[in-house]
Amino acid sequence: MSETGLVIVESPAKAKTINKYLGKNYVVLASYGHIRDLPSKDGSVLPDEDFAMRWELSARASKTVSDIKKAAKEADSIYLATDPDREGEAISWHILNVLQDAKLIKDKQVHRVTFNEITKKAVQEAFAHPRELDLNLIQAYLARRALDYLVGFTISPVLWRKLPGAKSAGRVQSVALRLICDRETEIEKFRTDEYWSVHAVLHTPDGAPFEARLTHLAGNKLDKLDIGNEADAQAACKRIENKALKVTSLESKQARRNPYAPFITSSLQQEASRKLGFGASHTMRVAQRLYEGAEINGETVGLITYMRTDGITLSGEAIAQARDVIGKEYGNKYLPSSPRAYKSKAKNAQEAHEAIRPTDLHRSPASVRKALSDDEFRLYDLIWKRTIACQMESAVFDQVVVDISDGTEDVVLRANGSVLNFDGFLKVYQESFDDTHDDENDKRLPPMRQGDASKTIAVNSDQHFTQPPPRYTEASLVKKLEEEGIGRPSTYASILQVLQDRDYVILDKKRFIPQDRGRIVTTFLAMYFNRYVDYQFTANMEEELDAISAGHVVWKEALRLFWKDFKAAVDKTKDLTITEVIDALDEDLGHHFFPVQDDGSDPRKCKACEDGRLGLKLGKFGAFLGCSNYPECKFTKPLTVQDGQDEGAQGDTGGLNLDAGPIELGLNEEGVSITLRKGPYGVYVQLGPKDPADKKDKPKRQGLPKDLSPVDVTLDKAKQLLSLPRQIGKHPETGEMMEAGIGRFGPYLKHGSRYISLKAGDDVLTVGMNRAVELIASAPAGKGGAVAAKALKELGEHPTEKQQMAIFSGRYGPYVKMGKIMASLPKGTDPESLTIEEAAALVDKKKGGAKKKTVTKKTTTKKAATKKAATKKVDDEKAPAKKASAKKSSAKKASTKKTTAQKKVSVKK
Repeated sequence: MSETGLVIVESPAKAKTINKYLGKNYVVLASYGHIRDLPSKDGSVLPDEDFAMRWELSARASKTVSDIKKAAKEADSIYLATDPDREGEAISWHILNVLQDAKLIKDKQVHRVTFNEITKKAVQEAFAHPRELDLNLIQAYLARRALDYLVGFTISPVLWRKLPGAKSAGRVQSVALRLICDRETEIEKFRTDEYWSVHAVLHTPDGAPFEARLTHLAGNKLDKLDIGNEADAQAACKRIENKALKVTSLESKQARRNPYAPFITSSLQQEASRKLGFGASHTMRVAQRLYEGAEINGETVGLITYMRTDGITLSGEAIAQARDVIGKEYGNKYLPSSPRAYKSKAKNAQEAHEAIRPTDLHRSPASVRKALSDDEFRLYDLIWKRTIACQMESAVFDQVVVDISDGTEDVVLRANGSVLNFDGFLKVYQESFDDTHDDENDKRLPPMRQGDASKTIAVNSDQHFTQPPPRYTEASLVKKLEEEGIGRPSTYASILQVLQDRDYVILDKKRFIPQDRGRIVTTFLAMYFNRYVDYQFTANMEEELDAISAGHVVWKEALRLFWKDFKAAVDKTKDLTITEVIDALDEDLGHHFFPVQDDGSDPRKCKACEDGRLGLKLGKFGAFLGCSNYPECKFTKPLTVQDGQDEGAQGDTGGLNLDAGPIELGLNEEGVSITLRKGPYGVYVQLGPKDPADKKDKPKRQGLPKDLSPVDVTLDKAKQLLSLPRQIGKHPETGEMMEAGIGRFGPYLKHGSRYISLKAGDDVLTVGMNRAVELIASAPAGKGGAVAAKALKELGEHPTEKQQMAIFSGRYGPYVKMGKIMASLPKGTDPESLTIEEAAALVDKKKGGAKKKTVTKKTTTKKAATKKAATKKVDDEKAPAKKASAKKSSAKKASTKKTTAQKKVSVKK
């Protein structure tokens, strides 16, 4: 009789895929993540007992653990196949401890197997080469979990006592919150300066127009703020108009732009935010599904490698695949002579794992499109292109700097530009940039030679105002955390979510805005626990935790050093009165709640009793502003910034100061600039500047749809808007072209001479054939006549949604329609034979309903919760003893190995 093996992984999807690879002699079960955790109460970590940790089996895990124990009794071997990172190692350690306590592994072999991708080859290779549990990784997990618990469960009660309404604090969470609050303080304290720029529209001898900006005036180089008013700007314009200008200097140099490294966790979150509009949590959920696999050609296979990594290396096999694809798809001129290698510049980068990449680069996005949801496809497409691009040739530009003057330095104008000579990796992948990117050098210039006369067509001046630093987006905050070495990339998504769940911040128009509750908590922590919300201290602690995982630091020694100073800081707050705390917060946050008034009046003067002073108060439900004459004066006010004082919130402009002038988004394919502007009728995008020589010609403009915030307008989005009206396609029955556009009364469809308004939820930029035909058919008959879309078959009500379903004929074949949802029938399906159950399944898949239903299943959580949870104290002998001195290190090391050997289960290969 052949031996049987029990394989334990985290997720059911992963279990299903791996089971297919291993065969009938293996039982694969999912642990559903962690089975144990520290109870959410005081005493789970005991510093006075050498940091003993008491674990509790979660109520959710009761049935799971019962199934694992039952299977373990029958198995000959046990394989712990959780994820290949610290958390995965910890899950395996918890499972092993539970099985040891139940005395189920005395006569069994226990193996630890890891694989970076869920493919048949990778899984079988891992099972052929098992290992033991990595004690260093486990101890790094224990240290991190103990630190997070001690900080959270020690500071949070202090907050509850001293700051009613505050919810919690966290070791990394509070530092991320401080970053957001510090940025908001910068914005509030920012004072706008007016400045003017002067630029001229010139012609080359061949008549080609170009624009140059004034850089020198009266022999002096101009700084950004040197022209500070309109009078000075007009004087500079007149000075230029009277000059005979020519090209006095022309510098051209070749520049190479190298591709970015393949994705790691943080860069994937950033780029998915900028390019796809995904939040960090959503990115990780979608990546998890791609990692666990999809059914391709009848086989479930993982599509990407493990997505929690900060290593930017690629395996030799992956590089070979990438080079093969590049040579075949794009030609040898795009293939470097040797593979590219990357090295991380981020603090605390751990290079143990590969970068995030497709498991097979020959599997193009187009080839897997049908097996993926829209978001899965978009993320896979992003990962595939980034991986291919990272092994391609550099892009080559000619960067040109031209100075134009009359031969003196009385006035000097400069034109910058570039010419793309070879697109290289840009053929596949164009990087996106953050708020600080300057694309001045991306402008194109006509051919010029030194000495060419330049005819002045027009000289203009533009008013500008200095802008405060932008609020953080998810992408820019993740980038900042990574740069500072704060936290680990795998935790960023959960940190950002916790800040929102605690109502410390809100995400408005993709920007983090701290709430008053968050600012008060941050100020309190900075006053009384400054070291523990200090950026550098937190980064240093991350380095120490990484040193534990590398085996260079003893974990309990690190905890002792931390706890000694931390406890002393907490003890200092015991005698603080709420009054003292409020007075300190009132002093520090006064600039925020009581900004300086333009008329010089006292912003703290009570508007009710006239002689009272407004200040910060704390009540049962949190902080508020109240009068010093209470209880005689009961005037109160919620914590909000006074109207007109928040420079980052400017009505419908999404925080952009468009009153100061247009914002350039970039260039179109012809090299013409595209700008975002504000007019009397709202915000719009514009193609190119107005030609001053043509009084009648107006540049192309397009207003923004009501549901599009100005802050969300990217260069690509602006190009799409300027391409309106766009052709959707010919109506399948009338043969007339259908168009989508934005008019005086909002987004519309045009069919012949008829105009039909788009409904709420319909996107003018993406509305397709089937939806357009439906809208036209359902619109009231008007000029041009309505075309009714007739159902091929009425199906009846959806089993759960209780909405009518029917089969219609579309340009691309028959489809099922329920409300606004239209799901195409699979190729070869006979519409007449389609059942109501099959139709409902198609609709559910289209709207993602099938996935939502899986969580409505009844569970036995309530029953499990009533059972008494088992509490387990960690055996301290599983960790190495503290090193006494350098001289004794060898002896201690031997002792540690001996202890470890006693507690580990040996792995037989």
